[in-house]
Amino acid sequence: MDVSAVSEELAELEGQINDIFRALSNGFQKLEKIKDANRQSRQLEELTDKMRDCKSLIKDFDREVKSLESGNDANTNRMLNDRRQSMVKELNSYVALKKKYSSNLASNNKRVDLFDGPAEDHMEENVLLASNMSNQELMNKGNSMMDDTDQAIERGKKIVLETINVGTDTSAALKAQTDQMSRVVNELDSIHFSLKKASKLVKEIGRQVATDKCIMAFLFLIVIGVIAIIIVKIVNPNNKDIRDIPGLAPPAMNRRLLWNYY
Repeated sequence: MDVSAVSEELAELEGQINDIFRALSNGFQKLEKIKDANRQSRQLEELTDKMRDCKSLIKDFDREVKSLESGNDANTNRMLNDRRQSMVKELNSYVALKKKYSSNLASNNKRVDLFDGPAEDHMEENVLLASNMSNQELMNKGNSMMDDTDQAIERGKKIVLETINVGTDTSAALKAQTDQMSRVVNELDSIHFSLKKASKLVKEIGRQVATDKCIMAFLFLIVIGVIAIIIVKIVNPNNKDIRDIPGLAPPAMNRRLLWNYY
């Protein structure tokens, strides 16, 4: 069954969603051919915006299906639910592709230097110094370097722990903000859907009012015509072009004749 047979609004929403799916498919095919990281990032941002729009349209589709559910039979409701699930599944496949490309892009841009090796001239200098030292001095120097290394490792551990704590706090804050934004988006979607329904209802009321005005105008013209005929018949009772109106009193001339007779 075609969705347009159930509701024109559902058919329009389905058409918009299918257009976005085609744009997403073409966009990811284009993304595979892009080698520059900056262009890949911009392309991913555009695809993310399209997926966000598609999600909003699917929510509108779901709300419209639920609003029409009571007036449809079981087979129609099953068809509409299957269509909605198919849309959600296809959108999730594009979301997974977006995550995959984002992860690859992040791994390619990640450059972490864990250790900075000494320059060759410094190594040569250390070798010359070591050749002029005694065994005890070399041992003391080695112990000193080991102590410095231990201290550097401890500082690195503290930095790592602080980074983990900051990351945990940031993740919790981002999660709270994401949940709040999700609630706001859902509320905005509900308001947008209500405005659409209200606009549709206002248009229907406007059409009914226009029809009622036409009927009232037509009735008014009929009443005016009847009144005009009555007036003409009373003023000129001998006018044979106008038939007598059923229920209308006899002409004034006849009444005078009857009066003279008596």
